[in-house]
Amino acid sequence: MVFSEAHQAFRESVAGLVQRQITPFVDEWEAQHDFPDSVFTTLGDAGFLGTRFPETYGGQGGDYLSSIVLAEEMASCGSAAVAMAVSVHTDMATPPILQFGTSAQKEKYLPACIAGRTVAAIAMTEANAGSDLAAMETRATRTAHGWLLEGSKLYITNGMRAGLFLLAARTGRPEDGAHGLSLFLVEGAAPGLSRRRLEKLGMNASDTAELSLVHVELPQDSILGEPGAGFSQLMWELRGERLIAAASALAGARAALGYTLEWCRERRLFGTSLASFQVTRHTLAELQTDVTVATSFVHSLAAQWDQGVPPPDGEIAMAKLVAGRVASRVADTCLQLFGGAGYMAEMPISRYFRDSRLMRIGGGTDEVMKEIIARAALKL
Repeated sequence: MVFSEAHQAFRESVAGLVQRQITPFVDEWEAQHDFPDSVFTTLGDAGFLGTRFPETYGGQGGDYLSSIVLAEEMASCGSAAVAMAVSVHTDMATPPILQFGTSAQKEKYLPACIAGRTVAAIAMTEANAGSDLAAMETRATRTAHGWLLEGSKLYITNGMRAGLFLLAARTGRPEDGAHGLSLFLVEGAAPGLSRRRLEKLGMNASDTAELSLVHVELPQDSILGEPGAGFSQLMWELRGERLIAAASALAGARAALGYTLEWCRERRLFGTSLASFQVTRHTLAELQTDVTVATSFVHSLAAQWDQGVPPPDGEIAMAKLVAGRVASRVADTCLQLFGGAGYMAEMPISRYFRDSRLMRIGGGTDEVMKEIIARAALKL
Protein backbone atom coordinates (compact mmCIF):
# COMPACT_ATOMS: atom_id res chain seq x y z
CA MET A 1 0.00 0.00 0.00
CA VAL A 2 3.02 2.33 0.15
CA PHE A 3 3.13 2.68 -3.64
CA SER A 4 1.20 5.42 -5.42
CA GLU A 5 -0.48 5.22 -8.83
CA ALA A 6 2.62 6.88 -10.27
CA HIS A 7 4.79 4.14 -8.78
CA GLN A 8 2.52 1.47 -10.26
CA ALA A 9 2.66 3.11 -13.69
CA PHE A 10 6.43 3.24 -13.43
CA ARG A 11 6.49 -0.43 -12.43
CA GLU A 12 4.51 -1.35 -15.53
CA SER A 13 6.90 0.63 -17.73
CA VAL A 14 9.98 -1.04 -16.27
CA ALA A 15 8.38 -4.50 -16.41
CA GLY A 16 7.50 -3.99 -20.07
CA LEU A 17 11.04 -3.01 -21.03
CA VAL A 18 12.51 -5.88 -19.01
CA GLN A 19 10.24 -8.42 -20.68
CA ARG A 20 11.01 -7.11 -24.17
CA GLN A 21 14.69 -6.22 -24.06
CA ILE A 22 16.34 -8.08 -21.18
CA THR A 23 14.63 -11.34 -20.21
CA PRO A 24 14.83 -12.91 -23.71
CA PHE A 25 18.63 -12.65 -23.62
CA VAL A 26 19.57 -13.56 -20.05
CA ASP A 27 20.26 -17.23 -20.78
CA GLU A 28 22.73 -16.21 -23.48
CA TRP A 29 24.40 -13.65 -21.22
CA GLU A 30 24.66 -16.08 -18.33
CA ALA A 31 26.32 -18.65 -20.63
CA GLN A 32 28.75 -15.98 -21.85
CA HIS A 33 29.43 -14.77 -18.27
CA ASP A 34 28.82 -11.23 -19.48
CA PHE A 35 26.16 -8.87 -20.83
CA PRO A 36 26.52 -5.91 -23.20
CA ASP A 37 26.96 -2.33 -22.02
CA SER A 38 23.97 -1.50 -24.22
CA VAL A 39 21.76 -2.65 -21.32
CA PHE A 40 22.78 0.53 -19.49
CA THR A 41 22.15 2.80 -22.45
CA THR A 42 18.80 1.11 -23.09
CA LEU A 43 17.76 1.76 -19.50
CA GLY A 44 19.20 5.26 -19.68
CA ASP A 45 17.30 6.09 -22.86
CA ALA A 46 14.11 4.94 -21.13
CA GLY A 47 14.81 7.23 -18.18
CA PHE A 48 15.28 4.42 -15.67
CA LEU A 49 18.82 5.14 -14.41
CA GLY A 50 18.05 8.40 -12.66
CA THR A 51 14.78 7.73 -10.90
CA ARG A 52 15.62 9.74 -7.78
CA PHE A 53 18.09 12.21 -9.29
CA PRO A 54 17.15 15.83 -10.10
CA GLU A 55 16.06 16.69 -13.62
CA THR A 56 18.99 19.11 -13.69
CA TYR A 57 21.30 16.15 -14.28
CA GLY A 58 18.96 14.19 -16.52
CA GLY A 59 17.13 12.39 -13.73
CA GLN A 60 13.42 11.95 -13.15
CA GLY A 61 13.21 13.67 -9.78
CA GLY A 62 11.50 10.71 -8.15
CA ASP A 63 11.73 9.24 -4.68
CA TYR A 64 13.37 6.29 -2.96
CA LEU A 65 10.35 4.06 -3.57
CA SER A 66 10.94 4.56 -7.29
CA SER A 67 14.37 2.99 -6.83
CA ILE A 68 12.74 0.10 -4.98
CA VAL A 69 10.38 -0.43 -7.91
CA LEU A 70 13.27 -0.45 -10.39
CA ALA A 71 15.27 -2.91 -8.28
CA GLU A 72 12.30 -5.25 -7.88
CA GLU A 73 11.41 -5.32 -11.56
CA MET A 74 15.03 -5.78 -12.60
CA ALA A 75 15.27 -8.70 -10.16
CA SER A 76 12.45 -10.36 -12.06
CA CYS A 77 14.39 -10.37 -15.33
CA GLY A 78 15.73 -13.89 -14.83
CA SER A 79 19.31 -12.85 -14.09
CA ALA A 80 20.15 -11.57 -10.61
CA ALA A 81 23.57 -10.70 -12.03
CA VAL A 82 22.19 -8.14 -14.47
CA ALA A 83 19.89 -6.72 -11.79
CA MET A 84 22.81 -6.40 -9.36
CA ALA A 85 25.00 -4.62 -11.88
CA VAL A 86 22.29 -2.05 -12.52
CA SER A 87 21.61 -1.52 -8.81
CA VAL A 88 25.31 -0.96 -8.12
CA HIS A 89 25.29 1.75 -10.77
CA THR A 90 22.02 3.44 -9.81
CA ASP A 91 21.82 3.05 -6.04
CA MET A 92 25.32 2.45 -4.71
CA ALA A 93 28.00 4.21 -6.75
CA THR A 94 26.20 7.35 -7.93
CA PRO A 95 24.00 8.55 -5.00
CA PRO A 96 27.05 9.64 -2.92
CA ILE A 97 28.09 11.91 -5.78
CA LEU A 98 24.73 13.67 -5.57
CA GLN A 99 24.79 13.74 -1.77
CA PHE A 100 28.38 14.84 -1.15
CA GLY A 101 29.78 16.07 -4.47
CA THR A 102 30.46 19.62 -5.56
CA SER A 103 28.38 21.24 -8.29
CA ALA A 104 31.26 20.71 -10.70
CA GLN A 105 31.54 16.99 -9.83
CA LYS A 106 27.81 16.48 -10.24
CA GLU A 107 27.72 18.26 -13.58
CA LYS A 108 30.75 16.34 -14.83
CA TYR A 109 29.69 12.81 -13.91
CA LEU A 110 25.98 12.45 -13.18
CA PRO A 111 24.49 13.19 -16.65
CA ALA A 112 26.67 10.54 -18.32
CA CYS A 113 25.86 7.99 -15.60
CA ILE A 114 22.14 8.68 -15.72
CA ALA A 115 22.19 8.35 -19.53
CA GLY A 116 24.03 5.03 -19.25
CA ARG A 117 27.02 6.26 -21.25
CA THR A 118 29.29 5.85 -18.21
CA VAL A 119 28.96 2.81 -15.95
CA ALA A 120 29.79 3.40 -12.29
CA ALA A 121 31.18 1.08 -9.60
CA ILE A 122 31.99 1.41 -5.93
CA ALA A 123 35.39 0.18 -4.71
CA MET A 124 35.63 -0.40 -0.97
CA THR A 125 36.71 -4.00 -0.38
CA GLU A 126 40.31 -5.16 -0.20
CA ALA A 127 41.93 -8.51 0.49
CA ASN A 128 42.36 -7.61 4.18
CA ALA A 129 39.55 -5.07 4.50
CA GLY A 130 36.03 -6.29 3.82
CA SER A 131 33.76 -5.98 6.83
CA ASP A 132 36.64 -4.26 8.64
CA LEU A 133 36.98 -1.01 6.70
CA ALA A 134 39.40 0.30 9.32
CA ALA A 135 41.99 -2.16 7.95
CA MET A 136 41.99 -0.51 4.52
CA GLU A 137 45.49 -0.23 3.05
CA THR A 138 44.96 1.57 -0.26
CA ARG A 139 46.42 5.01 0.27
CA ALA A 140 45.91 8.45 -1.25
CA THR A 141 48.77 10.87 -0.62
CA ARG A 142 48.66 14.60 -1.27
CA THR A 143 50.96 15.92 -3.98
CA ALA A 144 51.69 19.37 -5.35
CA HIS A 145 49.05 18.82 -8.05
CA GLY A 146 46.48 16.59 -6.33
CA TRP A 147 46.58 13.03 -5.02
CA LEU A 148 48.59 9.88 -5.62
CA LEU A 149 46.79 6.52 -5.26
CA GLU A 150 48.55 3.25 -4.43
CA GLY A 151 46.92 -0.05 -3.53
CA SER A 152 44.32 -2.55 -4.72
CA LYS A 153 40.62 -3.37 -4.51
CA LEU A 154 38.85 -6.73 -4.65
CA TYR A 155 35.40 -8.10 -5.62
CA ILE A 156 34.34 -4.95 -7.46
CA THR A 157 31.01 -5.36 -9.27
CA ASN A 158 31.07 -3.60 -12.67
CA GLY A 159 34.82 -3.47 -12.18
CA MET A 160 35.72 -4.49 -15.74
CA ARG A 161 33.31 -2.15 -17.51
CA ALA A 162 33.22 0.84 -15.18
CA GLY A 163 34.20 4.22 -16.54
CA LEU A 164 33.96 5.74 -13.06
CA PHE A 165 34.88 4.38 -9.64
CA LEU A 166 33.79 5.73 -6.30
CA LEU A 167 36.90 4.55 -4.50
CA ALA A 168 37.78 4.56 -0.80
CA ALA A 169 41.37 5.15 0.27
CA ARG A 170 43.27 6.05 3.40
CA THR A 171 44.29 9.69 3.66
CA GLY A 172 44.99 9.72 7.40
CA ARG A 173 47.37 7.78 9.61
CA PRO A 174 46.91 4.01 10.08
CA GLU A 175 46.13 4.62 13.74
CA ASP A 176 43.19 6.82 12.69
CA GLY A 177 41.37 3.63 11.68
CA ALA A 178 38.11 4.16 9.85
CA HIS A 179 38.24 7.89 10.53
CA GLY A 180 41.23 8.32 8.23
CA LEU A 181 39.37 7.30 5.06
CA SER A 182 38.27 9.44 2.12
CA LEU A 183 36.29 8.84 -1.08
CA PHE A 184 37.64 9.66 -4.53
CA LEU A 185 36.16 9.82 -8.01
CA VAL A 186 38.53 7.81 -10.19
CA GLU A 187 37.99 7.56 -13.92
CA GLY A 188 38.35 4.12 -15.46
CA ALA A 189 40.92 5.33 -17.98
CA ALA A 190 43.28 6.71 -15.32
CA PRO A 191 46.90 5.68 -16.05
CA GLY A 192 48.14 3.15 -13.51
CA LEU A 193 44.72 1.56 -12.95
CA SER A 194 44.50 -2.04 -14.18
CA ARG A 195 41.83 -4.71 -13.80
CA ARG A 196 41.62 -8.49 -13.59
CA ARG A 197 38.34 -10.32 -14.07
CA LEU A 198 37.27 -12.72 -11.31
CA GLU A 199 35.05 -15.78 -11.75
CA LYS A 200 32.37 -16.44 -9.15
CA LEU A 201 30.15 -19.19 -7.81
CA GLY A 202 27.08 -17.38 -9.13
CA MET A 203 26.03 -14.02 -10.57
CA ASN A 204 27.78 -15.19 -13.72
CA ALA A 205 26.64 -12.48 -16.11
CA SER A 206 27.98 -9.65 -13.96
CA ASP A 207 31.62 -8.63 -14.20
CA THR A 208 33.59 -8.66 -10.96
CA ALA A 209 37.16 -7.41 -10.87
CA GLU A 210 40.30 -6.97 -8.87
CA LEU A 211 41.73 -3.47 -9.28
CA SER A 212 45.42 -2.62 -9.12
CA LEU A 213 46.38 1.01 -8.45
CA VAL A 214 50.02 1.78 -9.20
CA HIS A 215 51.04 5.42 -9.07
CA VAL A 216 47.58 6.67 -10.09
CA GLU A 217 47.67 10.46 -10.19
CA LEU A 218 44.41 12.26 -9.46
CA PRO A 219 43.56 15.96 -9.68
CA GLN A 220 42.91 17.95 -6.53
CA ASP A 221 39.16 18.02 -7.14
CA SER A 222 38.82 14.24 -7.35
CA ILE A 223 38.13 13.90 -3.62
CA LEU A 224 34.47 13.67 -2.63
CA GLY A 225 33.79 16.05 0.24
CA GLU A 226 36.39 16.70 2.91
CA PRO A 227 39.43 14.49 3.63
CA GLY A 228 38.64 12.02 6.38
CA ALA A 229 34.89 12.04 5.72
CA GLY A 230 34.96 8.77 3.80
CA PHE A 231 33.77 6.48 6.59
CA SER A 232 30.65 8.49 7.36
CA GLN A 233 29.96 8.81 3.63
CA LEU A 234 30.24 5.03 3.21
CA MET A 235 27.93 4.44 6.18
CA TRP A 236 25.37 6.72 4.52
CA GLU A 237 25.76 4.84 1.23
CA LEU A 238 25.43 1.44 2.87
CA ARG A 239 22.03 2.32 4.32
CA GLY A 240 20.58 2.79 0.85
CA GLU A 241 22.55 -0.13 -0.59
CA ARG A 242 21.33 -2.61 2.00
CA LEU A 243 17.68 -1.64 1.63
CA ILE A 244 17.84 -1.84 -2.16
CA ALA A 245 19.63 -5.19 -1.92
CA ALA A 246 16.93 -6.50 0.42
CA ALA A 247 14.15 -5.45 -1.94
CA SER A 248 15.95 -7.01 -4.90
CA ALA A 249 16.60 -10.29 -3.07
CA LEU A 250 12.97 -10.63 -2.04
CA ALA A 251 11.74 -9.82 -5.55
CA GLY A 252 14.00 -12.58 -6.84
CA ALA A 253 12.55 -14.90 -4.20
CA ARG A 254 9.02 -14.08 -5.35
CA ALA A 255 9.97 -14.86 -8.93
CA ALA A 256 11.56 -18.18 -7.93
CA LEU A 257 8.55 -19.06 -5.81
CA GLY A 258 6.18 -18.29 -8.67
CA TYR A 259 8.19 -20.54 -10.95
CA THR A 260 8.08 -23.28 -8.32
CA LEU A 261 4.33 -22.97 -7.77
CA GLU A 262 3.79 -23.58 -11.47
CA TRP A 263 6.13 -26.59 -11.36
CA CYS A 264 4.28 -28.09 -8.40
CA ARG A 265 0.93 -27.75 -10.16
CA GLU A 266 2.20 -29.46 -13.30
CA ARG A 267 4.66 -32.03 -11.95
CA ARG A 268 3.09 -35.51 -11.77
CA LEU A 269 4.12 -37.83 -8.95
CA PHE A 270 2.47 -41.13 -7.96
CA GLY A 271 -0.39 -40.40 -10.32
CA THR A 272 -1.18 -36.92 -9.01
CA SER A 273 0.32 -33.41 -8.97
CA LEU A 274 3.10 -32.52 -6.58
CA ALA A 275 0.87 -29.71 -5.31
CA SER A 276 -1.76 -32.18 -4.14
CA PHE A 277 0.44 -33.35 -1.27
CA GLN A 278 -0.19 -31.52 1.98
CA VAL A 279 3.49 -31.35 2.83
CA THR A 280 4.10 -29.53 -0.46
CA ARG A 281 1.26 -27.08 0.06
CA HIS A 282 2.31 -26.28 3.62
CA THR A 283 5.93 -25.80 2.55
CA LEU A 284 4.86 -23.36 -0.16
CA ALA A 285 2.56 -21.58 2.30
CA GLU A 286 5.45 -20.99 4.67
CA LEU A 287 7.64 -19.62 1.89
CA GLN A 288 4.87 -17.35 0.64
CA THR A 289 4.35 -16.03 4.15
CA ASP A 290 8.05 -15.38 4.74
CA VAL A 291 8.46 -13.51 1.46
CA THR A 292 5.32 -11.43 1.97
CA VAL A 293 6.11 -10.39 5.55
CA ALA A 294 9.74 -9.56 4.78
CA THR A 295 8.75 -7.55 1.70
CA SER A 296 6.21 -5.57 3.70
CA PHE A 297 8.91 -4.66 6.23
CA VAL A 298 11.31 -3.51 3.50
CA HIS A 299 8.60 -1.43 1.82
CA SER A 300 7.70 0.24 5.12
CA LEU A 301 11.32 1.26 5.68
CA ALA A 302 11.59 2.63 2.14
CA ALA A 303 8.42 4.68 2.67
CA GLN A 304 9.88 6.01 5.91
CA TRP A 305 12.99 7.10 3.98
CA ASP A 306 10.80 9.08 1.59
CA GLN A 307 9.07 10.78 4.49
CA GLY A 308 12.37 12.43 5.35
CA VAL A 309 13.21 10.22 8.32
CA PRO A 310 15.80 7.62 7.24
CA PRO A 311 15.20 4.36 9.12
CA PRO A 312 17.59 3.53 11.97
CA ASP A 313 20.66 1.51 11.04
CA GLY A 314 19.45 -1.35 13.23
CA GLU A 315 16.18 -1.70 11.30
CA ILE A 316 17.93 -1.54 7.94
CA ALA A 317 20.28 -4.28 9.16
CA MET A 318 17.22 -6.31 10.18
CA ALA A 319 15.79 -5.91 6.69
CA LYS A 320 18.97 -7.11 5.03
CA LEU A 321 19.39 -9.99 7.47
CA VAL A 322 15.85 -11.28 7.07
CA ALA A 323 15.86 -10.78 3.29
CA GLY A 324 19.05 -12.80 2.96
CA ARG A 325 17.72 -15.58 5.15
CA VAL A 326 14.38 -15.71 3.32
CA ALA A 327 16.06 -15.68 -0.09
CA SER A 328 18.34 -18.54 0.95
CA ARG A 329 15.45 -20.56 2.38
CA VAL A 330 13.35 -20.04 -0.73
CA ALA A 331 16.25 -21.02 -2.98
CA ASP A 332 17.06 -24.19 -1.06
CA THR A 333 13.46 -25.31 -0.58
CA CYS A 334 12.37 -24.58 -4.14
CA LEU A 335 15.31 -26.48 -5.58
CA GLN A 336 14.39 -29.43 -3.35
CA LEU A 337 10.85 -29.40 -4.73
CA PHE A 338 12.28 -29.65 -8.24
CA GLY A 339 14.21 -32.77 -7.26
CA GLY A 340 16.88 -33.90 -9.71
CA ALA A 341 15.66 -31.46 -12.35
CA GLY A 342 16.47 -28.56 -10.03
CA TYR A 343 20.11 -29.64 -9.86
CA MET A 344 20.54 -29.22 -13.60
CA ALA A 345 22.32 -26.05 -14.70
CA GLU A 346 19.79 -25.51 -17.49
CA MET A 347 16.98 -25.00 -14.97
CA PRO A 348 16.39 -21.40 -13.82
CA ILE A 349 15.93 -22.54 -10.24
CA SER A 350 19.54 -23.73 -10.08
CA ARG A 351 20.71 -20.29 -11.17
CA TYR A 352 18.61 -18.67 -8.48
CA PHE A 353 20.07 -21.09 -5.91
CA ARG A 354 23.63 -20.04 -6.84
CA ASP A 355 22.91 -16.34 -7.11
CA SER A 356 20.88 -15.89 -3.93
CA ARG A 357 23.80 -16.88 -1.69
CA LEU A 358 25.57 -13.58 -2.26
CA MET A 359 22.89 -11.65 -0.39
CA ARG A 360 24.20 -12.93 2.94
CA ILE A 361 27.74 -11.72 2.16
CA GLY A 362 27.72 -8.61 -0.04
CA GLY A 363 27.04 -5.20 1.50
CA GLY A 364 27.73 -6.59 4.96
CA THR A 365 27.61 -10.21 6.09
CA ASP A 366 24.87 -11.68 8.28
CA GLU A 367 27.30 -11.50 11.19
CA VAL A 368 27.89 -7.78 10.66
CA MET A 369 24.12 -7.19 10.47
CA LYS A 370 23.63 -9.02 13.77
CA GLU A 371 26.30 -6.87 15.39
CA ILE A 372 24.58 -3.68 14.19
CA ILE A 373 21.21 -4.93 15.44
CA ALA A 374 22.63 -5.97 18.81
CA ARG A 375 24.47 -2.69 19.32
CA ALA A 376 21.29 -0.76 18.56
CA ALA A 377 19.26 -2.90 20.96
CA LEU A 378 21.86 -2.60 23.71
CA LYS A 379 22.47 1.10 22.95
CA LEU A 380 26.21 0.50 22.76
